[in-house]
Amino acid sequence: MSDTISTTSTHSAAPKVGFVSLGCPKALTDSELILTQLSAEGYQTSKTFQGADLVIVNTCGFIDDAVKESLDTIGEALAENGRVIVTGCLGAKTTADGGGNLVRQMHPKVLAVTGPHATQEVMDAVHLNLPKPHDPFTDLVPNSFGVAGIKLTPRHYAYLKISEGCNHRCTFCIIPSMRGDLVSRPIGEVLTEARALFEGGVKELLVISQDTSAYGVDVKYRTGFWDGKPIKTRMFELVQALGEIAEPYGAWVRMHYVYPYPSVDEILPLMAAGRVLPYLDVPLQHSHPDVLKRMKRPASGEKNLERIQQWRAACPELVVRSTFIAGFPGETEAEFVHLLDFILEAQIDRAGCFAYSAVNGATANDLPGMLPIELREERRARFMAIAEEVSAARLQRRVGATMQVLIDSAPGMGKKGGVGRSYADAPEIDGVVRLLPPEKISKTLKVGEFTKARIVSAQGHDLVAVPF
Repeated sequence: MSDTISTTSTHSAAPKVGFVSLGCPKALTDSELILTQLSAEGYQTSKTFQGADLVIVNTCGFIDDAVKESLDTIGEALAENGRVIVTGCLGAKTTADGGGNLVRQMHPKVLAVTGPHATQEVMDAVHLNLPKPHDPFTDLVPNSFGVAGIKLTPRHYAYLKISEGCNHRCTFCIIPSMRGDLVSRPIGEVLTEARALFEGGVKELLVISQDTSAYGVDVKYRTGFWDGKPIKTRMFELVQALGEIAEPYGAWVRMHYVYPYPSVDEILPLMAAGRVLPYLDVPLQHSHPDVLKRMKRPASGEKNLERIQQWRAACPELVVRSTFIAGFPGETEAEFVHLLDFILEAQIDRAGCFAYSAVNGATANDLPGMLPIELREERRARFMAIAEEVSAARLQRRVGATMQVLIDSAPGMGKKGGVGRSYADAPEIDGVVRLLPPEKISKTLKVGEFTKARIVSAQGHDLVAVPF
């Protein structure tokens, strides 16, 4: 190891770090912080494992498939590079018997292992194994958004993480054991980052956390300051301020991971007035009160149908996306049918569903009535068939409408069309708007810009439109 470090440090070229970011947008923002620090200190990134002096793998440890993907990626990096630092949620997991670190047991040759949101620990491990090339205060960070740092997303949209951790103890979830309790970022810091992103060209800001509705609960909604003015550390004030900051740039603000607390009602007028997108990503998970109790879900879940109907009355253009679990331990056929009826009545615009997965460490694994995996998968398929029917019918209602579309892809200036998204479509998880060639031959499309488009048809999860 020492020979490798010595050779690298005497080279004129900056040391290169390979980076793999797995998991959810919260993990992605952790990756962005690490990459920002690496770039600030003069490290370069490598697009291949072989071309790197070491590799960092930011892992996910939520469900079994994610654990396998993370472990496989670590193994691939070790095979192709040999010098690997592991961070993220999987890094915090112990073995089934609680006797040691899971990553260390499966891959004992890794250089270091940290848990999530551990930028300094990762940097300490990098410094130990690949000394930094220069003083971070003497060089500017290229390709960054100033104080917002480097982003891994396309330059026209970015995630803004407003808090870390979660105070809930849902029985199917182990995230609090990996990411800890809720810790809200200072509101002035959040708004400063948001403005830097808009100034840098971001046209869509996606607000994320483990529980966006609980922002500020941990600090009792204390008053912070931004631009010399007092402002409460609370979701309503945050959303209101983000809408005001975004307006001069003509940018979108999209809300994710919004638990359906009554306080959410306050932001619906902001959506109806166009200050932020009329879009809510609400993790409902189920509809039946008994299942919700076994899940230990917060926010009076039995009132969700009534709440969604009230939201739509306040903001008719509202789009609701959500995720659900089929086959939770003890789920009866009647409880599952209750969920299917809920999807139909609530008219969820975008719905995803997971068959219950017995995650190591989740207390739900000890509940009576674990269902056979075949039944769980069968219920997931039944759910998705109905959810897709609802989604397709709601998309069909948009045919003939004119919508604003943010362009994600436009080969050849869009002369043959392109791909974009409406306010109803979050990147990578919802559908897209497939743009046909423009009506006017002089019309061009550019990634990161908006265009008006007339919806001419709906295909599956997507819309087809003609830009004008």
